[in-house]
Amino acid sequence: MKLGIVGLPNVGKSTLFNAITKAGAEAANYPFCTIEPNVGVVTVPDERVTKLSEVYNSKKTIYTTIEFSDIAGLVKGASKGEGLGNKFLGHIREVEAIVHVVRCFEDPNVVHVDGKVDPVNDIEVINTELIIADLEVLERRIQKTEKQAKADKSALKDLELLKRVNEVLADGKVARSMTDLDEAEAKFVKSLDLLTYKPVIYAANVSEDDAADGDNEYVNAVKEYAEAEGSEVVVICAKIEAELSELDDEEKAMFLEDMGIDEPGLDKLIKSSYALLDLISFLTTGEDETRAWTIKRGTLAPQAAGKIHTDFEKGFIRAETIAYDKLMEVGGKISAAKEKGWLRSEGKEYEVKDGDVVHFLFNV
Repeated sequence: MKLGIVGLPNVGKSTLFNAITKAGAEAANYPFCTIEPNVGVVTVPDERVTKLSEVYNSKKTIYTTIEFSDIAGLVKGASKGEGLGNKFLGHIREVEAIVHVVRCFEDPNVVHVDGKVDPVNDIEVINTELIIADLEVLERRIQKTEKQAKADKSALKDLELLKRVNEVLADGKVARSMTDLDEAEAKFVKSLDLLTYKPVIYAANVSEDDAADGDNEYVNAVKEYAEAEGSEVVVICAKIEAELSELDDEEKAMFLEDMGIDEPGLDKLIKSSYALLDLISFLTTGEDETRAWTIKRGTLAPQAAGKIHTDFEKGFIRAETIAYDKLMEVGGKISAAKEKGWLRSEGKEYEVKDGDVVHFLFNV
């Protein structure tokens, strides 16, 4: 899973990126200090993996990961190349989803590119640039499809949908706001690789004072905007996340308690990212290795097995599986679950569930 962190200059993108990846990307109080995207891989915390690894005393413990790409701050005119905009827009095309960092704090020492804090305006500046870039892509695609439709009437359906999307964008709305698409239409629109069709999480970056309750007028404005287009908001304090990244687990817990914060912003961001992309994790465990594997919700057992090795999918026989919570009722021991008759044998049509502990049987 690859997420792109975007936003106007000086909203806290690189600070947040440093915090979640500890990669040490340059964070400075001036625009365009990030030109090539910094890429960092972050481990997804999963207590289930930790506990199963302890039960089996596994030699290796492998958590699933997310790749974050810190894309430089976009500015007004980016779609026309302002501030190296074309290059940055190209970087956004390469990610599966966007984390749009929005400044929701006042600080006279951090220059705002427009001279004032207005999160909704900030969002609209970036969305406008993405919309303009998408309109250019659609214009070329419509022209091509019009030519095809003259020779092949079946292309008329695609042409009609392209024009519908074009109307939405021309109206200043993002493509992901088209919630009335059926499954086939949604698949077609996704194939266009439009920037504004990529799923988005708005990361409302607040001050330390607002980190505990995550509530101020700026955050509320972002939530209202996001709700209108069907996007999610995660309230985060990049400054606190940066401090947390320097602490060990015990110090981190104490720090969060002192701040009155229930959960690190990064954990909230990861959970929201999984939900946004409809991802789940299944688990494998044993003496050699305990590991989490990420798949799309609705993935069938043979395809889930293929995540481990293509041979597992080709020669799939069945999956022995049990829900993690059920397994922990017998201390995490598969043998004890077998004795109680809790271990299920599932075939090719089984949809793997989040938290399933699975052992695949295959024959090649």
